[in-house]
Amino acid sequence: MNIVHGCRVLAVAAALGLGGVSAAQAQDGTPTPSTGDFFDPAVPEATPIAGIEFFEVESADHTEEPVAYPQDPPAGGPHYPSWQKCQVYDEPIPNEPAVHSQEHGAVWITYQPDLPEADVEALAAFSEGQRYVLISPYPDLDSPIVASAWGAQLRLDDVADPRLPEFIARFAGNGPEPGATCDSGLEETLGEG
Repeated sequence: MNIVHGCRVLAVAAALGLGGVSAAQAQDGTPTPSTGDFFDPAVPEATPIAGIEFFEVESADHTEEPVAYPQDPPAGGPHYPSWQKCQVYDEPIPNEPAVHSQEHGAVWITYQPDLPEADVEALAAFSEGQRYVLISPYPDLDSPIVASAWGAQLRLDDVADPRLPEFIARFAGNGPEPGATCDSGLEETLGEG
């Protein structure tokens, strides 16, 4: 780590008021940050996004059958042969084509159907200029907002949580099928369900 990068990490952490960040000295005398709950996209392995759950996805098989996923909403697994178009939906969408979109690199942002309209509009703004963001209500969701990618998930209570854009930046476009499209596909919904 060079001095400029190490200082930048510490300056960002200090500016954000994040405690628990202190400088240590590398063998060459350059400062290095200690571990803490801060995020620097330039150093993903050293700066985790607090609260992310990771899952081992054991299958990416195609199926025409409904799938019982271990996570709700799903974060990868068997899926329909067709994928869901990445866009904002006003109604719930089926899990299986959405999971196929995750394989292509989509971040699927789900929210409780009774989320205030202003919060839904704020979520929709995350899709602007993004080819790999899929947003929909999700019935019986146990958190107000859940961001899911292939093998990763983050549960949030507030649309303004700074971890949401960090999750999108880290995972959008980074599925196990790099370069696969998400700006076309099924536009199927489940209705008001």
